[in-house]
Order: sequence, then structure tokens, then C-alpha cells
Amino acid sequence: MAAGELRGLGAERLGQFLGIELFLLGRTLMKLGEEAIPAEGVGRRSTSHRSVLIVASEIRDRPGISVGEIATRTGFPQSKVSACVARLREAGAIVTETDPADRRRLLIRPAREASARVAEIRAVSVDRAVGAALGTDDPERIAEVVGALELLASRLSPAVAEDARRP
Repeated sequence: MAAGELRGLGAERLGQFLGIELFLLGRTLMKLGEEAIPAEGVGRRSTSHRSVLIVASEIRDRPGISVGEIATRTGFPQSKVSACVARLREAGAIVTETDPADRRRLLIRPAREASARVAEIRAVSVDRAVGAALGTDDPERIAEVVGALELLASRLSPAVAEDARRP
């Protein structure tokens, strides 16, 4: 929809339109992120990168969270969360400890230091995935979009932007 067409919408309709566009943009950005994550050497897994990243973000945002709490927050089955936690533990991205109040539960926290796998993922540029999505290899166009993404991340997801700056 062109900018002129947007001006013709009423405020409520414009808000609805932008909400839909924002949702669809979010899906596109998730797909771009998945394309940028290196998968070499990972092998076939029962959990997708997306699921693992969603679980990892819950753990990052709520250190000491349990598998059951993550399942409730994400809507994932507990078995899927457990599989994601196992992958994250195997990669060295998280640590688990028995809940002292309920020895049947595990409490999950981010690892103090970034694992080799986390460092590998952080080191990968999104430029190739952005270029493919734009249908160009023009470094100026790619840099413009990557800059906009960095600005959005710094404003809307400060913890994510801070994580990206860590070595």
C-alpha cells in the first residue's frame, strides 16, 4: 500500500493495517534470522532453530525459570521445551540446577560465559540473508536495511542489542 493510500484510511483502520503489517514484518524478520544462523554441523534435530531461540529468550529474560513456566509462557508442549533446553545445555548456552524448594524441578539460567556455539552465531553477519531478501547484492542497500534493523533492535529489544555487542 502506498503512503498516499495510507493517509486515506481512518485512524482506527490505519492502526489495524499497521498492526497486521507489523505482525507480517515480524514473521519476515524471524525467517531472515533463521536464514542467518549457521546450521553446519548441527545435524537434524527434533526442535527448530525458532523454538530453541524462543526458549532461549525466555531464559535470558527470566533467569531461574523452569521448563513448566517456559511451556506456559510459550504455549509449547513441555516435551518440546525440554528438548530445546537439552540443545541449549549441550551448546553450553545455559546451566540448570535443581530447585531447592521442589527437587523435581530444574531452574534454568543463561551460562555466565558465551559458549563457542553462541559466539559462532553472534559472529555471523546478516548481510547475506538481508541481501537475499532484498534481491540485491548492493552493499549500500544492504547496509541501509541492516542499519535500520540495528536501530530497531536497540530501541525495541535493548537486551538483544546489548547481547549482540558482547564478545
